[in-house]
Amino acid sequence: MNRFKLIDKYLLKKFMVTFCAAMGIMIVLIIVFDVSEKLDDFLERKAPLQLIIFQYYINFIPSFINDYSALFTFISIIFFTSKLAGNTEIIAILSSGISFKRMLRPYVYGALIIAVLTFFLGNFVIPYLNQERLIFERQYIKNPYRNTFQNIHLQMDKDLQLYVESFDNVNNTAYRFSYEKFGENEIKEKFTSETIVFDTVTRKWFAYNYVLRTVNGLNETFKRGDTMTLHIKFYPEDLNINRKNVITMNLVQLTTFIEQEKVRGSHLVKDYEILNYQRIVNPFAVVVMTFIAVSVSFRKARGGVGLHLALGLLIAFAFVVFMKFSTVFSIKGNLPPLISVLIPIVVFGVAAYILIRKAPK
Repeated sequence: MNRFKLIDKYLLKKFMVTFCAAMGIMIVLIIVFDVSEKLDDFLERKAPLQLIIFQYYINFIPSFINDYSALFTFISIIFFTSKLAGNTEIIAILSSGISFKRMLRPYVYGALIIAVLTFFLGNFVIPYLNQERLIFERQYIKNPYRNTFQNIHLQMDKDLQLYVESFDNVNNTAYRFSYEKFGENEIKEKFTSETIVFDTVTRKWFAYNYVLRTVNGLNETFKRGDTMTLHIKFYPEDLNINRKNVITMNLVQLTTFIEQEKVRGSHLVKDYEILNYQRIVNPFAVVVMTFIAVSVSFRKARGGVGLHLALGLLIAFAFVVFMKFSTVFSIKGNLPPLISVLIPIVVFGVAAYILIRKAPK
């Protein structure tokens, strides 16, 4: 039993150290390239060094680690396991009476540790960190986000529908605005206005050049005017459709937000659902890629580590491409978002099962 525990500690330590080293090297490279790309913005807008480090990059690094945790798990296992195989350590372990199945245990431990961290970071920690990072980006890197969406339709609830031809989020001004109120399957009220402006002090909308049509059975009344205060509970955030704001929401907030967007008829619901499902499913990708990496690198090959790494990179590239294709079919086609996220995991999961069964025992 002690021998087994020593092997578990040895392989798990190799796993985690290699993973951390690979992540560390890649983070340094990414930061170097990112700084070179954004250096002009930093200098032009006089971004303080303290904020660059502690508000931008400290909040950026966990997001990078989380996004590529499955791929770096895969590459790390390929690297250190192929070295073990090349040094005949794998053969020695199997010859001592330890089965292949038993030897997988520390790999599973490591994969589960990374998967749990990936789930926790992606759904609860990183959304909070993204809030600070986006504040920095808007102030020191990018111009203020300007809404370019046209013809915005929103269903605020079952009895109220809004339409805006265009919206300027910088000035909080909506153009060609209208709303319709329903009751018992018929229009009760229709309002149109050339322009509505949101007052950030009173938190109310003011309509200009408006027409209000009220229907009461067979009777209709029309009212025209220059200015009117709207008593409808909606805010610029409802019109300011910015995909980046979604990455600041945790799992609970994003789920609630998606349900609200479904009621409002947002055309971006699929995008939000894919992001939500990816956050939940991505930890499983860590486990699947772990089994594939072990089965690929377990054999001693003439090409050594280089051959295993080349094969590993090819598989990793195929996995990323497969994920992109499946999500595109969902966004542009009729493939349900959940299915589009699950397909790569299921396909590579089946491949992992086959490779494990065929791995040398």
